[in-house]
Amino acid sequence: MAGKRLETMQENRQKLIAAARRAFSTKGYAAASMDELTAEAGLTRGALYHNFGDKRGLFAAVVEEIDTDMAERAQRRAASAGDEWQGLLAEGAAYIEMALEPEVQRIVLLDGPAVLGDPSQWPSQNSCLQVTREAVERLLTLELLKPVDAEAAARLLCGAALNAALFVAAAPDPKATLPKAVQAFQALASGLLAEPRS
Repeated sequence: MAGKRLETMQENRQKLIAAARRAFSTKGYAAASMDELTAEAGLTRGALYHNFGDKRGLFAAVVEEIDTDMAERAQRRAASAGDEWQGLLAEGAAYIEMALEPEVQRIVLLDGPAVLGDPSQWPSQNSCLQVTREAVERLLTLELLKPVDAEAAARLLCGAALNAALFVAAAPDPKATLPKAVQAFQALASGLLAEPRS
């Protein structure tokens, strides 16, 4: 009995997140109606409040889901790169490139900071930071990087990728801005190398 109830609660939660992703992506946070959103999910406002507390709580859950997906996609790109260093650059570039995707652009990069505050403080950013720190530690072990603190370098790399993505999302012409942002990110990251690489 308790297992079925838990399963139903999880299903309701996922229905609300899916409906919210569509609403926040197309209408933006401010214009998204909670009544329309819950009706689309086939649920009541009570279900929304029970699962998320309020509209902001639902938005935070949507941002976390998208941001986590972004990190996983960026990590897959890193894994397919030639080596550890190229993987680190590829992961950052992939994250920045996602700023062109309408859902990412609207929800995570434009509305997210306005509603949830500093993106570097979002819980989902901790997993990105952890993965980047581990990559930096491996590169330090291989003596490919200058002797720097792994935590500091990881925070700066994550911050650079995040700010580059924010820059692209807010630009008047995001597609034209993207290559400039990726190039600048890669140039900054290359400053960590023990010896310059092409």
